[in-house]
Amino acid sequence: MRIAIAGLATSHPYVDARALRNAAELVVWEPDPERLARFRAEQPDAQVAPDLDALLATASDGVVLTVPTSDVPEALTRVLDRKLPCFVNKPAAATREQLDRLKRVVARAPELVLTSSVLRFAPEFVAFDVPREEILSVRATVRHDVGLWATGYNPWQDDPTVGGGTLVMMGLHGVELLVALLGPAVRLVGAAATRRRHHTLRSEDTGVLAMQWDDGVPGTVEVLGVADGEAYEVTVHTTTGERGVVLRGGADELGYHATIDAFLSMVGGAPSPVPWPQTRAVLDILTTARAVA
Repeated sequence: MRIAIAGLATSHPYVDARALRNAAELVVWEPDPERLARFRAEQPDAQVAPDLDALLATASDGVVLTVPTSDVPEALTRVLDRKLPCFVNKPAAATREQLDRLKRVVARAPELVLTSSVLRFAPEFVAFDVPREEILSVRATVRHDVGLWATGYNPWQDDPTVGGGTLVMMGLHGVELLVALLGPAVRLVGAAATRRRHHTLRSEDTGVLAMQWDDGVPGTVEVLGVADGEAYEVTVHTTTGERGVVLRGGADELGYHATIDAFLSMVGGAPSPVPWPQTRAVLDILTTARAVA
């Protein structure tokens, strides 16, 4: 098996490659020499392609795509031209315009496209289940410090018009978990964002999204980009009390490895494990929140 790593725009593909290296040969393309050098130091056996077209011409069986969010539709089009299953590292869209472009691309072959927060596949979350009829309301809390962006690192992620900023980049984790739990029949009813600590950010370090499902269940996502540690919490208020799950730890606990296993099932011929209507609902919520906030 050969897997193409198309871009190293965030930290995720380095973790993905560690999960993949025992299952597949790796071939990589990345225009930034420092990122590529880091990757080659970790994966010295990986073949290097000079550009995306050359990468896709290497007879790969699947593609892990990690480019700046605004570049996703064009790059994904070229992947789907070759009918290759593709895992798009989040977020696949950060603005309404980007999402409109992405929808047209994915419509060609939604079964070949997986894009999701890895937390959806975290073992503790997969095992978490609450009967729908008992649910009164839900809340997801995302704790992930974004102080590194305040130093100028990866400025496209902090740009609301490119990567969506903290509300989209980090908020996606919470929205993904709630949509995975309650389904895609949901709409945004409000959003707010502010800078409380990291004042040199272009986006925000704190935010909240308010949502409501078609059956009336309300939900909130708290985005805390000022935090000592990384953790993700889902709380479900029920008729009999409160139930919840907290996700923290390493690649296994946070679902990175399980996500790659799900992607490899696509390489083996299975359809995307996350139906496109769910992904579209997550991205609709986030891009609407970005416009509102």
